[in-house]
Amino acid sequence: MEGEERDGEEYTLQEEEEAARSKQEEEEQVREGASESAGCGWVLAPRPLTEEVLKEGLSLLCKSGNGLAHAYVKFEAKSKDLTDVSILERFIHLRYVDLSDNKLHDLSPLSSLTHLLWLKVDGNLLSSACMQELPYLQIISFAHNRIKDMEGITHPRLANLSLKGNKIQTALGLSHSQLFSLQILELRGNKLESTAGLNLPKLKNLYLLPENKLIVHHSETKIGEAIS
Repeated sequence: MEGEERDGEEYTLQEEEEAARSKQEEEEQVREGASESAGCGWVLAPRPLTEEVLKEGLSLLCKSGNGLAHAYVKFEAKSKDLTDVSILERFIHLRYVDLSDNKLHDLSPLSSLTHLLWLKVDGNLLSSACMQELPYLQIISFAHNRIKDMEGITHPRLANLSLKGNKIQTALGLSHSQLFSLQILELRGNKLESTAGLNLPKLKNLYLLPENKLIVHHSETKIGEAIS
């Protein structure tokens, strides 16, 4: 019975993964189709984050600085078709940001958010996870984008990183000297064929299977306790 229940759980997880991947592929086809249709007179219109949407998404008022002032520290704007979030540059006290399911290509406006602790940008059009180093950032999810490598992730306090459902083919790019706090790494749903070059001795949980068709090179891979 236990075996049957476990198989059922794994099957359910696999179904969810396949459904998410299928949805992502459909969305990419629509977006790519929009780009290709530029010659036919229409393209995906820019949609910057507006003051109105900004006000709707701000929450969690907390003390800031010397404790005499207050600022909103949480912002959420999911499924708004946003292509530009430059307006967030002014909100330097934000700690929690969720910009999932938009059409973002660039996260550079977030470079000024030096108090950021938690960032979720799932389901966008990002081709890179490279960002300005943020000193307090602990959790990032880049799931279901178009990211092809793991270069440029250098946040010193990062403990949990999800790159699930991207197009990553190599494990190179993550450095223990820069990510010495990383404990959880989610890489399921990519195109990895090898773990060679993954050097994260403090990593406790590494999620790779079932989509990646890879060979684990124990002699070239330095990770912590668990691979699944």
